[in-house]
Amino acid sequence: MKNLRNSVRLIGRVGQNPEIVKFENGGKIAKFSLATDESYKDKDGKKVDHTEWHNLVVRNGLVKVVEEYVNKGQELCVEGSLSTRVWEDKEGKKHYFTEIIVDELLMLGGKK
Repeated sequence: MKNLRNSVRLIGRVGQNPEIVKFENGGKIAKFSLATDESYKDKDGKKVDHTEWHNLVVRNGLVKVVEEYVNKGQELCVEGSLSTRVWEDKEGKKHYFTEIIVDELLMLGGKK
Protein backbone atom coordinates (compact mmCIF):
# COMPACT_ATOMS: atom_id res chain seq x y z
CA MET A 1 0.00 0.00 0.00
CA LYS A 2 1.07 3.58 -0.62
CA ASN A 3 1.75 6.22 1.99
CA LEU A 4 -1.27 5.92 4.29
CA ARG A 5 -0.68 9.30 5.85
CA ASN A 6 -1.73 11.10 2.67
CA SER A 7 -4.23 8.94 0.88
CA VAL A 8 -7.75 9.72 -0.27
CA ARG A 9 -10.44 7.67 -2.01
CA LEU A 10 -13.61 9.28 -3.36
CA ILE A 11 -16.68 8.16 -5.27
CA GLY A 12 -18.57 10.94 -6.97
CA ARG A 13 -19.74 12.54 -10.19
CA VAL A 14 -17.64 14.60 -12.61
CA GLY A 15 -18.62 18.28 -12.36
CA GLN A 16 -17.55 19.40 -15.84
CA ASN A 17 -15.80 17.97 -18.86
CA PRO A 18 -12.08 17.66 -18.04
CA GLU A 19 -9.71 20.43 -19.10
CA ILE A 20 -6.61 19.03 -20.80
CA VAL A 21 -3.53 21.20 -20.27
CA LYS A 22 -0.69 20.64 -22.73
CA PHE A 23 2.90 21.63 -22.01
CA GLU A 24 5.68 22.65 -24.41
CA ASN A 25 7.60 19.47 -23.61
CA GLY A 26 4.68 17.35 -24.86
CA GLY A 27 3.38 16.43 -21.42
CA LYS A 28 -0.26 16.79 -20.40
CA ILE A 29 -2.43 16.91 -17.32
CA ALA A 30 -6.20 16.71 -16.93
CA LYS A 31 -8.06 18.91 -14.44
CA PHE A 32 -11.70 18.61 -13.37
CA SER A 33 -13.94 18.64 -10.32
CA LEU A 34 -15.69 15.76 -8.60
CA ALA A 35 -18.87 16.14 -6.52
CA THR A 36 -19.50 13.90 -3.53
CA ASP A 37 -22.89 13.90 -1.81
CA GLU A 38 -24.08 13.09 1.66
CA SER A 39 -27.38 13.49 3.44
CA TYR A 40 -28.33 13.58 7.09
CA LYS A 41 -31.21 14.63 9.33
CA ASP A 42 -30.98 17.89 11.20
CA LYS A 43 -32.11 18.40 14.80
CA ASP A 44 -35.73 18.78 13.61
CA GLY A 45 -35.60 15.50 11.66
CA LYS A 46 -35.56 17.25 8.29
CA LYS A 47 -33.37 15.67 5.59
CA VAL A 48 -30.40 17.83 4.58
CA ASP A 49 -28.43 17.16 1.39
CA HIS A 50 -24.84 18.40 1.16
CA THR A 51 -22.49 18.37 -1.84
CA GLU A 52 -18.72 18.70 -1.46
CA TRP A 53 -16.60 19.67 -4.49
CA HIS A 54 -13.07 18.33 -5.00
CA ASN A 55 -10.45 19.56 -7.48
CA LEU A 56 -8.70 16.69 -9.29
CA VAL A 57 -5.46 16.59 -11.27
CA VAL A 58 -4.57 13.57 -13.40
CA ARG A 59 -1.04 13.04 -14.74
CA ASN A 60 0.93 10.57 -16.83
CA GLY A 61 -0.80 7.67 -18.63
CA LEU A 62 -4.20 8.25 -17.01
CA VAL A 63 -4.55 11.54 -18.90
CA LYS A 64 -5.25 9.62 -22.11
CA VAL A 65 -8.04 7.65 -20.37
CA VAL A 66 -9.58 10.85 -19.00
CA GLU A 67 -9.27 12.57 -22.38
CA GLU A 68 -11.09 9.77 -24.20
CA TYR A 69 -13.63 8.47 -21.70
CA VAL A 70 -14.41 10.87 -18.84
CA ASN A 71 -17.30 13.33 -19.22
CA LYS A 72 -19.47 15.59 -17.09
CA GLY A 73 -21.91 13.66 -14.90
CA GLN A 74 -20.01 10.38 -15.03
CA GLU A 75 -19.59 8.46 -11.79
CA LEU A 76 -15.97 7.76 -10.83
CA CYS A 77 -13.97 6.24 -8.03
CA VAL A 78 -10.57 7.90 -7.63
CA GLU A 79 -7.60 7.30 -5.36
CA GLY A 80 -4.74 9.68 -4.86
CA SER A 81 -3.09 12.12 -2.49
CA LEU A 82 -3.89 15.60 -1.24
CA SER A 83 -1.76 18.50 -2.37
CA THR A 84 -2.20 22.05 -1.07
CA ARG A 85 -0.66 25.09 -2.71
CA VAL A 86 -0.21 28.32 -0.76
CA TRP A 87 0.38 31.77 -2.19
CA GLU A 88 0.17 35.39 -1.11
CA ASP A 89 -1.75 38.07 -2.97
CA LYS A 90 -0.61 41.68 -3.42
CA GLU A 91 -1.98 42.61 0.00
CA GLY A 92 0.02 39.82 1.70
CA LYS A 93 -3.05 37.66 2.39
CA LYS A 94 -2.39 33.90 2.16
CA HIS A 95 -4.56 31.77 -0.11
CA TYR A 96 -4.83 27.99 -0.10
CA PHE A 97 -5.86 25.66 -2.92
CA THR A 98 -6.21 21.95 -2.23
CA GLU A 99 -6.44 19.35 -4.97
CA ILE A 100 -6.26 15.60 -5.29
CA ILE A 101 -3.44 14.18 -7.39
CA VAL A 102 -5.10 11.09 -8.88
CA ASP A 103 -3.11 7.84 -9.02
CA GLU A 104 -5.95 5.44 -9.81
CA LEU A 105 -9.28 5.93 -11.54
CA LEU A 106 -12.23 3.57 -11.96
CA MET A 107 -15.24 4.43 -14.12
CA LEU A 108 -18.52 3.36 -12.52
CA GLY A 109 -22.13 3.15 -13.62
CA GLY A 110 -21.74 1.55 -17.06
CA LYS A 111 -22.59 3.18 -20.39
CA LYS A 112 -25.03 6.07 -20.62
